[in-house]
Amino acid sequence: MADTTGALNGPFSLAVSKDDWTPSSWRSKPIKQDVIYDSPASLTAALTKLERLPPIVTPTEIIKLRNSLRDAALGKAFLLQGGDCAELFSYCSADPIDSKIKLLLQMSLVLIWGANKPVVRIARMAGQFAKPRSSPTEIVDGKEIPSFRGDILNGFDASDRMPNPDRLVSAYFHSATTLNYVRAQLASGVADLHNPLDWGLGHVRDKALQTKYQRIVGSISDSLRFMRTVGADTAGQLQTVDLFTSHEGLVLEYEQSLTRRLRHPSNYTSPSTSTDGKGWYNTSAHFLWIGDRTRQIDGAHVEYFRGLENPIGIKVGPSMKGDELVRLLDIVNPRKYVGKVTLITRYGEGKVEELLGLHIEAVKASGHVVVWQCDPMHGNTRSTPTGIKTRHFSSIFSELSSALKIHKEHGSFLGGMHLELTGDAVTECVGGSEGLVEEDLSLNYTSYCDPRLNEKQALELAFLVAGHYRGDNVDLGDL
Repeated sequence: MADTTGALNGPFSLAVSKDDWTPSSWRSKPIKQDVIYDSPASLTAALTKLERLPPIVTPTEIIKLRNSLRDAALGKAFLLQGGDCAELFSYCSADPIDSKIKLLLQMSLVLIWGANKPVVRIARMAGQFAKPRSSPTEIVDGKEIPSFRGDILNGFDASDRMPNPDRLVSAYFHSATTLNYVRAQLASGVADLHNPLDWGLGHVRDKALQTKYQRIVGSISDSLRFMRTVGADTAGQLQTVDLFTSHEGLVLEYEQSLTRRLRHPSNYTSPSTSTDGKGWYNTSAHFLWIGDRTRQIDGAHVEYFRGLENPIGIKVGPSMKGDELVRLLDIVNPRKYVGKVTLITRYGEGKVEELLGLHIEAVKASGHVVVWQCDPMHGNTRSTPTGIKTRHFSSIFSELSSALKIHKEHGSFLGGMHLELTGDAVTECVGGSEGLVEEDLSLNYTSYCDPRLNEKQALELAFLVAGHYRGDNVDLGDL
């Protein structure tokens, strides 16, 4: 049993000890969303190869993010997390990566302007290849076939639906290549605030939105010119930013193979319980989360996540009870490290008023200090009469706006937002100032899973959140 005093944050409740944890201890627990392969030998070969490959991310980067999320948990920073619903291997190309980097940078610029605090940027990218499904099979052209579960497991084409272990290795190389390009672009100055006008608005054609954005960019340019004039221009700090990667930790065989016992870096600030100065790091991404379908207290995913040094997220849906949430936090974060856990709430606009306040009070009473993050996407998915999945921009903003208000009412604060988005001019979510309607969905609907905000809608949402912090009134009737 774990010690009952936390050196960092005071007393905490008894919880499961990490002494009996290993990267494979999840195999002794019941598992949801498991994968059955036809060839165990091929699976073993793929996992053996993964175990020999170098880490994709480093402990120094992971702990840097964990320290930044501590600031978000304490209200000193805001977390922006976004990217594709289900990343495809074909997205590992310069243009799709560039468009997502640029959009996240643009949105963070708007949020910094509005909230007047640093923004922590995490992309759903370089590994978001798996998706949980409500059913293992689906009907396509009158035939029942396995559901598409993401490129890491099977293909979207109906003839390629059997899980293939070679895709696990392919996922590694696509993740590593994507992150390598992201790092190269950031190091090359794509995020240099000395040239904010280079952050073109791409597909955004709305004149009002362009004007708002250019006003912010102009303000930043004026400030930088003043800093140069008075000799206070800290150029090195303004030429790049941190952009961390994340994905849902769904395929545990893959995650286990990339979990390594590594030495804690110099920026490690939490008291270590190890005797060798090392800890278990998932090196496939900086941040992983447990989905709403796989967060069972006694389940395999919770068992795996509780042993990681990485900051982690937990999706919190309408079926989550307050006491269950606290028990879950006690298991994955028994020492109550501030910011170690991000709670990603996804209720739907019709349920957020009923549930969020109860969860906030339960967590406050437990002594845990978490990052509260709103996912206004997943609880607001619906299908059109013709069967096309979509989301309405007004529903997305309504849940986000309600979350901001409810946190304030409960003496808490919203620490971030979690969005499914793309830098492309897709037509997958209806509404927004461009007035997309259901008839427009067929114009450029390219998602293989859930509908995403396009570049304009995502940037518009950032402006609306920034407006909340600046005290601007927003009329939902216009959305």
